[in-house]
Amino acid sequence: MTISTTNGDAPNSPEASTYSAYIKEELRRYDEHLRDVRGLAACTRKHRLRIIGLLLEGKYKHREILFALMRPDDVRQFLAWRLAMRQTFSNASQHATALRSYLRYRATCGDSVGKLAAVIQNPVHWKLASLPRALKQDEIEHLLESFSTRCRWQKRSYAIIRCALDLGLRSGEIAGLKISDIDWRAGTVTLKGTKTLRQDILPLPLETGLALADYLQHERPLSTSPSLFVMHRGDHDRGMTADDVRGVIKWAYRRIGLKHTRSHALRHAFACRLVERGSSLKEVADLLRHRSLNSTLIYAKLDTPKLAAVALPWPGSAE
Repeated sequence: MTISTTNGDAPNSPEASTYSAYIKEELRRYDEHLRDVRGLAACTRKHRLRIIGLLLEGKYKHREILFALMRPDDVRQFLAWRLAMRQTFSNASQHATALRSYLRYRATCGDSVGKLAAVIQNPVHWKLASLPRALKQDEIEHLLESFSTRCRWQKRSYAIIRCALDLGLRSGEIAGLKISDIDWRAGTVTLKGTKTLRQDILPLPLETGLALADYLQHERPLSTSPSLFVMHRGDHDRGMTADDVRGVIKWAYRRIGLKHTRSHALRHAFACRLVERGSSLKEVADLLRHRSLNSTLIYAKLDTPKLAAVALPWPGSAE
């Protein structure tokens, strides 16, 4: 198997349009399986399809997909190529999960997958993985204080930052918020259609609620969109996307000179505060809405000195 490195994007990206009709059809059927049988969210399906598309492209290119021709060495070489590009625990885990998922699907199609599955090794144990990068205490304070200075779309940006920092919301979850998801009387936020495909009701911290109310009352443009956060330029009736939210967070970082590049750093800071204040890993997993406790185990490595660097008073506390 000769791996081609020219086609590294998701199947629905412009580069992936070079996939053969055979591969496109295989990915279409697999996507239906992931959606209708497994019940996976669109973002999860997209990521798995991207990985499997690369595997199939490297093996079959423009030939018909005869799965019986797939060999253990094909899978082994594909993994070696992909992990050499990015040697991280999360990358290894994502590829292992995607490949196992695809092989389970092929098994339902009647294919023999035992020898292929045997070459997919478990990623390095979580204890060897590096800690997630979270903002330090002084960085968080600097970030929040920066919104006391007037800037473009100040109230919307501040409200987005508070949603990520106080609630641990992913960018997609922030983008998916509707005005009707906020219950002001009960002081709760309802998350629907999240990565876990379940509905969650979270408490709305005081500072977060004040930031959202300020944005809605004084800055959100008139819009027919039910989305909480909408575009301020161009079409006001279009809700923000996950990429738009990530762009706002990264802009806030750059504005004060932070070197962080991932919006997830705010979610990690939220998790670190929970652990520091004595929450169990199960409680952290529930608030982060992890489908598996394994995703939360990395935070068990945190000790008091490390936590002191990222800890902030819990919203609504007396501190």
